[in-house]
Amino acid sequence: MGKGEDGQIGVVAGLVRSAFLVNAVYAESAREWGLSSQQGQLLCVLMRRPYGMGDLGATLGLAKSSVTGLVDRTVRNGLVQRESDPTDTRATQVVLTPKGRKLAEEFYAETCRRIEKLPAGLSASERDALAGLLSRVVRDNEVPVVFMALSEGA
Repeated sequence: MGKGEDGQIGVVAGLVRSAFLVNAVYAESAREWGLSSQQGQLLCVLMRRPYGMGDLGATLGLAKSSVTGLVDRTVRNGLVQRESDPTDTRATQVVLTPKGRKLAEEFYAETCRRIEKLPAGLSASERDALAGLLSRVVRDNEVPVVFMALSEGA
């Protein structure tokens, strides 16, 4: 799990350290936009479509009470609102406000720009190989879409 003689680290250390690296960039970007990391994730998730509270909890990996608090804080900031679910009148869904959509798009673009710089030392073929391997790990583990790929658009 440690470094080999060639300076290469193992898969576990590489994945964990990469997660810390991306989380640090994500948190710094969120702070600069006046968001918590979780609010940034929430806005990015909602860029695709409205979500019900239960689905948000599952996607973000948060307990119901944590999702409620997160949404409440984000509502108070005028970035999201609760609306009746058109398919189930007993349920509500969380949607971006116009202010929230604008902020989400700006935050998303800036965060993508910063994360895109992380593998700058890799060649184009190495970046393609890394993208392919990470895609497989994400797909095999059924990771929810919290942050879209640049190619998926916003």
